[in-house]
Amino acid sequence: MKSRNRNLLLYLIAVIIPTMAGSFFFFMDSVKQNDEQRLAEAKWIGSIHQRSWDQFISETVTTLEMLSLTAGSADTTSDELEPLLQKANQLDPRYGGIYLLDPSGKVITGSNQFLANSDLSNKNFIQEVSRTKDIVITNTPESLTNGQTVVGIGKPVLNENGDVISIIVAHMRVDYVQNIMRLLTPDARLSVLNSERETIMDINMNGNSSFSSHNSISIPIDRLPWSIKVELPPRDLLEIVKAAFRAILLIVIISHILFLFIKYLRLKKQNEEERKENALQKLELVGTLAASTAHEIRNPLTGIKGLIQLLSEKYTNTQDQYYFSVINDEISRINEIVSEFLILGKPTAQKMETLDLRSIIKELEPLIISEANLHNVTFDSDLSDEPVMVDCTKDQMKQVILNLTKNAFESMEGGGKLTIKLNKMQTKCQLKIGDTGSGIPEDEIERIFDPFYTSKEMGTGLGLVVCRRILNSFCGEIFITSKENKGTLVDIFLPIKNTKK
Repeated sequence: MKSRNRNLLLYLIAVIIPTMAGSFFFFMDSVKQNDEQRLAEAKWIGSIHQRSWDQFISETVTTLEMLSLTAGSADTTSDELEPLLQKANQLDPRYGGIYLLDPSGKVITGSNQFLANSDLSNKNFIQEVSRTKDIVITNTPESLTNGQTVVGIGKPVLNENGDVISIIVAHMRVDYVQNIMRLLTPDARLSVLNSERETIMDINMNGNSSFSSHNSISIPIDRLPWSIKVELPPRDLLEIVKAAFRAILLIVIISHILFLFIKYLRLKKQNEEERKENALQKLELVGTLAASTAHEIRNPLTGIKGLIQLLSEKYTNTQDQYYFSVINDEISRINEIVSEFLILGKPTAQKMETLDLRSIIKELEPLIISEANLHNVTFDSDLSDEPVMVDCTKDQMKQVILNLTKNAFESMEGGGKLTIKLNKMQTKCQLKIGDTGSGIPEDEIERIFDPFYTSKEMGTGLGLVVCRRILNSFCGEIFITSKENKGTLVDIFLPIKNTKK
């Protein structure tokens, strides 16, 4: 039940929460991208109409300027100008009419009779033309007697002194311009606004003459104080969902892979812990066995060894002495195994002393050198210049070093080099024992501290276990690295005893 709850919690953390958070993020990101596309499309629509309006105003201004030049000529009468006005009006169907006015604003002649004898002096844009002596466009549409809705554009005709002698007015048909705008962008909803932000004309609004400012953009017309307000296209929810779904599906796959990977790591860790627990149980079993049987084994061994000594003094021929030596060697071997069992059986009962690790190594150097000579091995030691004081048991520390050097000698059957280095660090010391022997295969390096695991024919598989048990009792650590056919390096770390007062 507890394991199931842990798995549910892990699934919640590794899959559910990332999926929900990622879903929200990618959905909002898809909405943002869709909004950016809508904005870009609205800008594109607005730019089309902006260029169309600018082109139309430029063409209108050019036409009015040509007509004003003709109207300003002293030789041109109003009767002669009328056909020109009619021809200009016929050439561009966007015009509802083109008229010649006197300086006061009364219609003199025009391309049609809709404004015959009309007085336009009360029109604001006519007054503005007279005042500014420049081209002026009306700010609001107006309806003519024929029902047409138009926007007026006025151009003054000036004499040599710069006085207004007449005014040419062109009426732009709103319905025709609307039709052109619908043809350019048949699905777009937009409005043309004047300088007062009042609507001049709507396109595709279907009776709804307004839309929210946050859902639209405004683009100014260069040649007019007007602007084009374009409604953003509606959000494409299907495209948003598709884009978000692809990203969410990817998150789900990745999160499940992560979940399975974490579960694999947990199972691997659990197996490692079980393996260590099994090793500890083996050690406890060995310890219990050692505590109950070691002394019982040693007592009869002592009697046997004494009797063998007496027999060796009684039977002195060469063959008998050989047998006695073999028996003594085997008794010594049994004693060595029992001693290792005793160490495994009582890991805490130690009489600790603060000793200089250098002096322990120096006491062992004659034995190590002698063994090195027997194995054709070069021995080299490099010890710290300062005292290296550690809390340990002298005999057991010697046992650790001798066990490790013995393993090194056994791996260098054809000769080699053994090095011992002792370095003092800030809070601990490092004892390095290295050899150039056959090394340990990669598939065996992880098992060298397992009880009873050995690659030697006559080994017990307890040597390194005992070494680590002893060093752990000194609050130390041991690490072994090795490369096959290149050698092995043993790193021992022990805390330094601070002797300063």
